[in-house]
Amino acid sequence: MKITAVLGTAAILAGALMAPAAVADEGKAVRYTVDGAEYEGYYISPAKDAPLVLMIHDWDGLTDYEVKRAQMLADKGYAVFAADLFGAGVRPEKVDDRRKLTGELYQNRDKMRSLMQGAIAQAKQIGGNTSDAVAMGYCFGGAAVLELARSGTDMKGFVSFHGGLDTPEGQDYSKTKGNVLVFHGAADTAVTMEEFVSLNKSLESAGIENEMIVYSGAPHAFTVFGSDRYREDADKKSWQRFLEYLSEQR
Repeated sequence: MKITAVLGTAAILAGALMAPAAVADEGKAVRYTVDGAEYEGYYISPAKDAPLVLMIHDWDGLTDYEVKRAQMLADKGYAVFAADLFGAGVRPEKVDDRRKLTGELYQNRDKMRSLMQGAIAQAKQIGGNTSDAVAMGYCFGGAAVLELARSGTDMKGFVSFHGGLDTPEGQDYSKTKGNVLVFHGAADTAVTMEEFVSLNKSLESAGIENEMIVYSGAPHAFTVFGSDRYREDADKKSWQRFLEYLSEQR
């Protein structure tokens, strides 16, 4: 896998950042290549050797939402590398395009894994502390993070926020290194409680330490600011637990 990168001085999306300028200025767009294709991630770090969070985006690509969450984590002392699994400039707005892009990766798990490994390598190359790292993701990104866990990637933990929870045929968690934390909405119609329970059984069978939390009345994508699915109570509770979890990994 060949990785190259260029650090930009501008924000990943001009005018899209939602955090105060003093924080936003610390973040940088990162252009890099994986297997000959160009991608654009986002990196922010409050200090050298700060513990790293690898963040995987939702099905609309790496947008201001992930940048905002990265800045929130940086304010708490964590470095964040927000990976790009779609390609530089590819930020689908139409539902059909989002389904196509995520569907292609669901059908090609080797490519999904390769892109995440490329992001990890890139994070390390630009100073990310990959030896003290946790992976987390939203929706599609949550499913991708669980794929990373099943691949045997050496990280302290893997965290899914309202992500896909099913395990592809022929896969399991026997190679997983690190614990698993799952935040799920009880009213999620895209990812069922049956899948939630099935994942728990798989993790327990493999002897993987896990914590799985369900929020009453919360639908799919309950953490997405400004959407009609946003649930403030579930968002704040899950975010607080996530910060506590990160502190526990130290």
